[in-house]
Amino acid sequence: MNHMEGIKILLVDDEPNILQFLELGLRSEGFTVKTAMDGTSAIQIAEQFKPHVIILDIMMPGMDGIEVCRQLKQNGNEAAIIMLTAKDEVTDRVRGLTTGADDYMIKPFSFEELLARIQARLRNQFSYLFGEVTLGPFRIDDRKKEISYMGHALVLSPTEYELLKLLVTKHGTVLSKSKILNIVWDYDFGGEDNIVEVYIRSLREKLGDKDHVIIRTLRGAGYRVDL
Repeated sequence: MNHMEGIKILLVDDEPNILQFLELGLRSEGFTVKTAMDGTSAIQIAEQFKPHVIILDIMMPGMDGIEVCRQLKQNGNEAAIIMLTAKDEVTDRVRGLTTGADDYMIKPFSFEELLARIQARLRNQFSYLFGEVTLGPFRIDDRKKEISYMGHALVLSPTEYELLKLLVTKHGTVLSKSKILNIVWDYDFGGEDNIVEVYIRSLREKLGDKDHVIIRTLRGAGYRVDL
Protein backbone atom coordinates (compact mmCIF):
# COMPACT_ATOMS: atom_id res chain seq x y z
CA MET A 1 0.00 0.00 0.00
CA ASN A 2 2.35 2.72 -1.17
CA HIS A 3 -0.09 4.61 -3.36
CA MET A 4 -2.31 6.85 -1.23
CA GLU A 5 -3.36 9.51 -3.73
CA GLY A 6 -7.06 10.29 -3.48
CA ILE A 7 -7.39 8.94 0.07
CA LYS A 8 -8.65 11.66 2.38
CA ILE A 9 -7.96 12.02 6.10
CA LEU A 10 -9.45 14.54 8.54
CA LEU A 11 -7.42 15.31 11.66
CA VAL A 12 -9.30 16.69 14.67
CA ASP A 13 -7.32 17.85 17.71
CA ASP A 14 -7.13 21.07 19.74
CA GLU A 15 -3.34 20.83 20.06
CA PRO A 16 -1.66 22.67 17.13
CA ASN A 17 1.65 20.81 17.51
CA ILE A 18 -0.03 17.42 17.17
CA LEU A 19 -2.04 18.57 14.15
CA GLN A 20 1.04 19.93 12.41
CA PHE A 21 3.10 16.80 13.11
CA LEU A 22 0.41 14.42 11.87
CA GLU A 23 -0.50 16.56 8.87
CA LEU A 24 3.10 16.73 7.65
CA GLY A 25 3.61 13.00 8.18
CA LEU A 26 0.40 11.95 6.42
CA ARG A 27 0.91 14.34 3.51
CA SER A 28 4.37 12.88 3.01
CA GLU A 29 2.71 9.46 2.69
CA GLY A 30 0.53 10.80 -0.14
CA PHE A 31 -2.74 11.34 1.73
CA THR A 32 -4.97 14.36 1.19
CA VAL A 33 -5.33 15.93 4.63
CA LYS A 34 -7.56 18.54 6.26
CA THR A 35 -7.56 19.61 9.90
CA ALA A 36 -9.99 20.92 12.51
CA MET A 37 -9.35 22.18 16.05
CA ASP A 38 -12.87 21.83 17.45
CA GLY A 39 -15.88 19.57 17.14
CA THR A 40 -18.20 21.96 15.31
CA SER A 41 -15.62 22.64 12.59
CA ALA A 42 -14.87 18.92 12.32
CA ILE A 43 -18.50 18.09 11.56
CA GLN A 44 -18.80 20.86 8.97
CA ILE A 45 -15.56 19.89 7.23
CA ALA A 46 -16.45 16.19 7.26
CA GLU A 47 -19.75 16.87 5.50
CA GLN A 48 -18.00 18.65 2.61
CA PHE A 49 -14.63 16.86 2.53
CA LYS A 50 -16.01 13.30 2.89
CA PRO A 51 -12.84 11.80 4.40
CA HIS A 52 -12.13 8.09 4.32
CA VAL A 53 -10.56 8.23 7.79
CA ILE A 54 -11.05 10.64 10.70
CA ILE A 55 -8.42 10.83 13.44
CA LEU A 56 -10.45 12.25 16.33
CA ASP A 57 -9.21 13.40 19.74
CA ILE A 58 -11.61 12.66 22.61
CA MET A 59 -10.54 15.40 25.03
CA MET A 60 -11.45 18.71 23.39
CA PRO A 61 -13.07 21.82 24.89
CA GLY A 62 -16.70 22.38 24.04
CA MET A 63 -17.92 19.45 21.97
CA ASP A 64 -15.75 16.44 22.82
CA GLY A 65 -14.76 13.67 20.46
CA ILE A 66 -17.46 11.32 21.70
CA GLU A 67 -20.19 13.78 20.71
CA VAL A 68 -18.49 14.53 17.40
CA CYS A 69 -18.41 10.80 16.63
CA ARG A 70 -22.06 10.40 17.60
CA GLN A 71 -23.18 13.26 15.34
CA LEU A 72 -21.05 12.07 12.41
CA LYS A 73 -22.56 8.60 12.57
CA GLN A 74 -26.04 10.02 13.04
CA ASN A 75 -25.52 12.09 9.87
CA GLY A 76 -24.58 8.95 7.92
CA ASN A 77 -20.86 9.69 7.62
CA GLU A 78 -19.08 6.60 6.30
CA ALA A 79 -15.55 7.45 7.43
CA ALA A 80 -13.51 5.09 9.57
CA ILE A 81 -12.98 6.85 12.92
CA ILE A 82 -9.84 6.34 14.98
CA MET A 83 -10.15 8.02 18.37
CA LEU A 84 -7.22 9.44 20.31
CA THR A 85 -7.19 9.66 24.10
CA ALA A 86 -4.62 10.71 26.65
CA LYS A 87 -6.28 8.48 29.23
CA ASP A 88 -5.59 4.76 29.44
CA GLU A 89 -9.07 4.09 30.78
CA VAL A 90 -11.44 1.33 29.71
CA THR A 91 -14.44 3.68 30.03
CA ASP A 92 -13.03 6.03 27.38
CA ARG A 93 -12.45 3.17 24.98
CA VAL A 94 -15.89 1.66 25.56
CA ARG A 95 -17.65 5.03 25.12
CA GLY A 96 -15.82 5.68 21.87
CA LEU A 97 -16.39 2.25 20.39
CA THR A 98 -20.07 2.09 21.38
CA THR A 99 -20.63 5.53 19.84
CA GLY A 100 -19.39 4.26 16.48
CA ALA A 101 -15.61 4.62 16.50
CA ASP A 102 -13.72 1.89 14.67
CA ASP A 103 -10.45 1.98 16.60
CA TYR A 104 -8.64 3.95 19.30
CA MET A 105 -5.08 4.92 20.22
CA ILE A 106 -3.64 6.17 23.49
CA LYS A 107 -1.38 9.23 23.52
CA PRO A 108 1.56 9.34 23.18
CA PHE A 109 1.77 7.05 20.15
CA SER A 110 4.22 6.48 17.31
CA PHE A 111 3.45 7.75 13.83
CA GLU A 112 4.27 4.30 12.44
CA GLU A 113 1.59 2.72 14.62
CA LEU A 114 -0.99 5.31 13.57
CA LEU A 115 -0.15 4.72 9.92
CA ALA A 116 -0.60 0.98 10.40
CA ARG A 117 -4.00 1.56 12.05
CA ILE A 118 -5.06 3.83 9.17
CA GLN A 119 -4.02 1.24 6.60
CA ALA A 120 -5.89 -1.49 8.48
CA ARG A 121 -9.11 0.55 8.51
CA LEU A 122 -8.74 1.36 4.81
CA ARG A 123 -8.22 -2.30 3.90
CA ASN A 124 -11.24 -3.24 6.00
CA GLN A 125 -13.70 -0.54 4.86
CA PHE A 126 -12.39 0.80 1.55
CA SER A 127 -10.52 -2.09 -0.05
CA TYR A 128 -11.77 -1.10 -3.51
CA LEU A 129 -9.60 2.04 -3.36
CA PHE A 130 -6.47 -0.04 -3.90
CA GLY A 131 -7.41 -1.75 -7.12
CA GLU A 132 -10.03 -4.28 -8.03
CA VAL A 133 -12.22 -5.90 -5.44
CA THR A 134 -14.71 -8.68 -6.19
CA LEU A 135 -17.97 -8.82 -4.25
CA GLY A 136 -20.20 -11.65 -5.41
CA PRO A 137 -20.94 -11.16 -9.13
CA PHE A 138 -19.63 -7.57 -9.02
CA ARG A 139 -16.08 -6.36 -9.60
CA ILE A 140 -15.28 -2.78 -8.61
CA ASP A 141 -12.21 -0.99 -9.92
CA ASP A 142 -12.19 2.39 -8.21
CA ARG A 143 -9.04 3.52 -10.03
CA LYS A 144 -10.81 3.15 -13.36
CA LYS A 145 -14.23 4.05 -11.92
CA GLU A 146 -15.59 0.85 -13.46
CA ILE A 147 -18.00 -1.79 -12.21
CA SER A 148 -18.51 -5.15 -13.90
CA TYR A 149 -21.42 -7.50 -13.32
CA MET A 150 -21.15 -11.18 -14.23
CA GLY A 151 -17.94 -10.40 -16.13
CA HIS A 152 -19.43 -7.59 -18.21
CA ALA A 153 -18.38 -3.96 -17.71
CA LEU A 154 -21.38 -1.68 -17.13
CA VAL A 155 -21.65 1.68 -18.87
CA LEU A 156 -22.37 4.00 -15.96
CA SER A 157 -22.52 7.73 -15.43
CA PRO A 158 -20.39 9.07 -12.54
CA THR A 159 -23.47 9.25 -10.29
CA GLU A 160 -24.63 5.76 -11.28
CA TYR A 161 -21.15 4.48 -10.49
CA GLU A 162 -21.13 6.04 -7.02
CA LEU A 163 -24.65 4.78 -6.26
CA LEU A 164 -24.01 1.20 -7.38
CA LYS A 165 -20.64 1.15 -5.59
CA LEU A 166 -22.38 2.25 -2.39
CA LEU A 167 -25.09 -0.41 -2.68
CA VAL A 168 -22.62 -3.20 -3.49
CA THR A 169 -19.97 -2.33 -0.90
CA LYS A 170 -22.72 -2.02 1.74
CA HIS A 171 -24.38 -5.26 0.59
CA GLY A 172 -26.78 -6.75 3.10
CA THR A 173 -27.48 -3.31 4.59
CA VAL A 174 -30.70 -1.40 3.94
CA LEU A 175 -29.88 2.12 2.73
CA SER A 176 -32.62 4.72 3.05
CA LYS A 177 -33.18 7.38 0.40
CA SER A 178 -31.99 10.08 2.78
CA LYS A 179 -28.76 8.24 3.53
CA ILE A 180 -28.13 7.63 -0.17
CA LEU A 181 -28.74 11.32 -0.88
CA ASN A 182 -26.32 12.32 1.87
CA ILE A 183 -23.54 10.07 0.59
CA VAL A 184 -23.96 10.17 -3.20
CA TRP A 185 -25.49 13.61 -3.78
CA ASP A 186 -23.95 15.41 -0.77
CA TYR A 187 -25.70 17.17 2.09
CA ASP A 188 -26.38 20.41 0.20
CA PHE A 189 -28.39 18.67 -2.52
CA GLY A 190 -31.53 20.72 -3.02
CA GLY A 191 -33.63 18.36 -5.10
CA GLU A 192 -36.30 15.79 -4.26
CA ASP A 193 -35.50 12.35 -2.92
CA ASN A 194 -37.29 10.75 -5.89
CA ILE A 195 -34.05 11.33 -7.83
CA VAL A 196 -32.85 8.18 -6.06
CA GLU A 197 -35.73 6.20 -7.58
CA VAL A 198 -34.81 7.49 -11.04
CA TYR A 199 -31.22 6.31 -10.70
CA ILE A 200 -32.20 2.98 -9.15
CA ARG A 201 -34.50 2.39 -12.13
CA SER A 202 -31.64 3.14 -14.53
CA LEU A 203 -29.27 0.78 -12.70
CA ARG A 204 -31.83 -2.00 -12.77
CA GLU A 205 -32.21 -1.59 -16.53
CA LYS A 206 -28.45 -1.82 -17.04
CA LEU A 207 -28.24 -4.87 -14.76
CA GLY A 208 -31.20 -6.57 -16.42
CA ASP A 209 -32.88 -6.60 -13.03
CA LYS A 210 -36.52 -6.68 -14.16
CA ASP A 211 -37.69 -8.57 -11.08
CA HIS A 212 -35.78 -6.37 -8.64
CA VAL A 213 -33.85 -9.29 -7.18
CA ILE A 214 -30.42 -7.67 -7.51
CA ILE A 215 -31.38 -4.28 -6.08
CA ARG A 216 -34.22 -4.97 -3.68
CA THR A 217 -36.77 -2.41 -2.52
CA LEU A 218 -37.85 -2.59 1.11
CA ARG A 219 -40.96 -0.46 1.31
CA GLY A 220 -40.65 2.38 3.76
CA ALA A 221 -37.03 1.49 4.48
CA GLY A 222 -34.89 1.80 1.36
CA TYR A 223 -32.80 -0.39 -0.94
CA ARG A 224 -30.51 -3.38 -0.41
CA VAL A 225 -28.19 -5.51 -2.51
CA ASP A 226 -27.76 -9.13 -1.41
CA LEU A 227 -24.74 -11.03 -2.67
